[in-house]
Amino acid sequence: MQESVWTQDIELPERKKLDRDLRTDVCIIGAGLAGILTGFLLKAQGMSVVIIDAEKIGSGQTRNTTAKITSQHGVKYSELIRDFGPSAAWQYAQANEMAISRYEKIIFSKKIDCDFKRCDAYLYTKSDKEKLEKEADAAKTSGIPAELTQETELPFPVKTALRFPNQATFHPLKFIRGLSEELEIYEHTRALDIGKSVVKTEGGNIQADEIVFACHFPFVNIPGYYFSRMHQERSYVIGLENVSRMNNYYYGIDRDGLSFRYAGKYMLLGGAGHRTGEHGRKERYSELRRHASIFWPESRAVFQWSAQDCITPDGIPYIGTFSEKRPNWHLATGFAKWGMTSSMISAEAITNQILNRPNEMMEIFSPGREVSTSAILSMMKDGAHTVMDFSQYIIPDTGKKTCTHMGCPLSWNPEEETYECPCHGSRFDKDGKLLNGPAQKDLAR
Repeated sequence: MQESVWTQDIELPERKKLDRDLRTDVCIIGAGLAGILTGFLLKAQGMSVVIIDAEKIGSGQTRNTTAKITSQHGVKYSELIRDFGPSAAWQYAQANEMAISRYEKIIFSKKIDCDFKRCDAYLYTKSDKEKLEKEADAAKTSGIPAELTQETELPFPVKTALRFPNQATFHPLKFIRGLSEELEIYEHTRALDIGKSVVKTEGGNIQADEIVFACHFPFVNIPGYYFSRMHQERSYVIGLENVSRMNNYYYGIDRDGLSFRYAGKYMLLGGAGHRTGEHGRKERYSELRRHASIFWPESRAVFQWSAQDCITPDGIPYIGTFSEKRPNWHLATGFAKWGMTSSMISAEAITNQILNRPNEMMEIFSPGREVSTSAILSMMKDGAHTVMDFSQYIIPDTGKKTCTHMGCPLSWNPEEETYECPCHGSRFDKDGKLLNGPAQKDLAR
């Protein structure tokens, strides 16, 4: 079934749609984990907060995560040291380690029953031992006591693995239910337009001193131009039963690497990712099932779902001031596959920013940070990709559906039964209903 494992044992209480004008200190657009955490921290500091969502609480990427709270983000620290230096890598590592501890503190202080568990996180490779050896050195330089090993719980041998100790997992919807109980949230309330200090919706306008974009992909094109500074990717997960338990979780760094994470009584097997809008002949869920049948012949897939991630050119989230032209707008996006820790970092950083507190570790996450050489090359590649997709208009195809964001021709994803924009990642269901931005409108019928 096309639902994540997290939606099976919990139902979040419904919130009403906005039907009047409001005045508040802070308006947060997006009731996913980043938005809820930011609202929770600001409210704890005595600020009035209104959160709106175009759909329901936690109905976007929060319910589609594999819910790993971790500072282990692939081969990240060697890249950070190469592009930004050891100090920036240290900032990144310590911010993520802080996020893990902050989750634990909130969960225990609020007594939230959300299956929180400390465990280890592993990177593994079947071939590139040297890359993991380099990452081990970089992680230690960044303040993380990672260690190389060949001992894993994986159902196949590895060349080597890199263990990050004392990471965590949890149930994201149970957590968000406990955290959102006392927050003022309006569901089915889409932001239609944003002024300097006003968020306009169909049901009413929200006057706010500060506005936070925690809506996965910022839908305002100017200022910021984030549509040209990110692309989106999809990844796939199946939930398996009749699989032996793993106490820790694993992420493969090889090109066809898979991720493994046990949740409740199910193994979550993930991978088969691709850029949104690009579809080869490979059937993604079938590919994951094929791997599962080799690893665990007695296993059975009972869930399947997919997630969408925003990817910045340097792989680091954009967290902080939206634009110098809008100093009271704040942004949290570009989390890649690491939305759990990045959501907490965003909430802490934006709360400190709004309260004019020092933000010593946040330089590396600033949307206005220096662009590295590798990021420039990535941006050029993304730009060429967009031009190539738009070039389909040279020979007009009147039967081609086009994105309501900037008019890019859409492609069809047969496994998801969705129309997808290869330029900026917007998605629509088979009837044309908007699923993911930056588009803000359904397809014309």
